[in-house]
Amino acid sequence: MMSISEVFQSIWNILVSIRITDIIDMALLSYLIYHGIRLVRETRAQQLVKGIIVLVAAYLIAFIANLQTMRFILKNCFQWGFLAIIILFQPELRRIIERIGRTRFTEIGSIFTQNEPDEINEHWLNAIDAICDAAQDLSSTCTGALIICEQKTRLGEQIATGTILNCTPSAAVFGNIFFPNTPLHDGAVIMRDGMILAAGCFLPKPQKEELIAKQLGSRHRAAIGMSENSDAIVIVVSEETGKISVAENGELTRGYSKESLKKLLITRLIHEQDKTTSGKDKNSFAGRVLSKWKK
Repeated sequence: MMSISEVFQSIWNILVSIRITDIIDMALLSYLIYHGIRLVRETRAQQLVKGIIVLVAAYLIAFIANLQTMRFILKNCFQWGFLAIIILFQPELRRIIERIGRTRFTEIGSIFTQNEPDEINEHWLNAIDAICDAAQDLSSTCTGALIICEQKTRLGEQIATGTILNCTPSAAVFGNIFFPNTPLHDGAVIMRDGMILAAGCFLPKPQKEELIAKQLGSRHRAAIGMSENSDAIVIVVSEETGKISVAENGELTRGYSKESLKKLLITRLIHEQDKTTSGKDKNSFAGRVLSKWKK
């Protein structure tokens, strides 16, 4: 084994051999990797990256344990890995290339910049009150509305199609956004960390649109499509009947009141910081809120 002095000598030799160009190279690569990760966090690609990491870990385990069959299968998968990554990340790659084309040279650094989330449960609690008040008001006047509560899956692709507002939610703000014939009333509102981040956003179509009931309109279909592609909670107010519905995990449930909607949102959104409690632990934030609200 190498002595401690030999180890330090090896490290010193490496440090001495580093040139200015090497430092610039490492700094630039670190910058690109860091902002690339931040960009991925804003899209569904985050889940794809996790899947790739799991496959790499499985290959290392198979290599160390000498599992021949697993090594063979995973090795052949990785041979086409680069092409597969391009196909899987095509929407994200296309989006960033388009942004580069529209950006001036002096603004290149802002292409990858995303806002850091401010995860405070109190913000969601205030937002839930505003959402429920607005849903009740919009329902009474049969005014169509579509509100998306973002969770872990970032919705950067959909946010890019709308208008950035970044404002505090209130029943009045929702009423102005969804007022008929206004510029933003046809799109969806996307909320992040209890704030209205964007409005007038376009949503993906559902995967099996032909299986959805024909009486459901475009808002309900968009809500189902968004819930299929993310873990977001989507609130819909029907323009025809005024009924309040919620889409989650590709499923649409209808007939919510202000009270039942508030209970659902508190359970789904506020307890997200501690999923193990699921809003049932009285010591958790969600548990305390639910207990106080029920009283």
